[in-house]
Amino acid sequence: MKGLLGIKLGMTQLFDESGAVTPVTIIQAGPCYVTQVKTADSDGYSAIQVGFGETKEKRLSGGQKGHLGLLKADKEHPRRKKNAGVPVVRYLREFRTKDAASYQVGQALTVEQFTAGERVDVVGKTKGRGFAGVIKRHGFGGGMRTHGQSDRHRAPGSIGSTSNVGHVFKGKKMPGRMGNDRFTAENLTVVRIDPDNNLIAVKGAVPGVKGGLVMIRDASKG
Repeated sequence: MKGLLGIKLGMTQLFDESGAVTPVTIIQAGPCYVTQVKTADSDGYSAIQVGFGETKEKRLSGGQKGHLGLLKADKEHPRRKKNAGVPVVRYLREFRTKDAASYQVGQALTVEQFTAGERVDVVGKTKGRGFAGVIKRHGFGGGMRTHGQSDRHRAPGSIGSTSNVGHVFKGKKMPGRMGNDRFTAENLTVVRIDPDNNLIAVKGAVPGVKGGLVMIRDASKG
């Protein structure tokens, strides 16, 4: 298992030795830290929890502080353990792996685990578009611009029948909130790695806005 959390910095282009141009997205990935190790015996499945984005302790809730081991033991919580070497991180995500026992809490993960040329999946949230109509949201063609229809050219049209059925089917494509959904860009090629600056360049576009959180992992369909 190879996985990292990072921040999308934006897109640019890289040139190879022959002068061919490749559009890439630059991601500042890591360093990430293992905050929890889950095994089949303790949790029913094998995975590691990874933290990213060092922040100030005062910005975390009490539950977050307790989970990261930042609170001291007291009379109410005598079994509480102090920090096990995990920095104060803002984001937590989980990666499934078969060898979770080989990781240790506090272990640092960097971009050096990836190499140029391999395939990865990048998971993020798409840009939020707000409330959108059916033409922008679903690509509808719109209604006729003639025969007296002056205000129906961007309307969805009929959404169902009358007495027979008598209701709108679930899942009908209609106006509504667009974007801000989890999306996975699959099988993207790693073009370049910069361990000194914690940067990774992947071919093509990845979901999300500049500065948005993304998750990089091994390609599931490679």
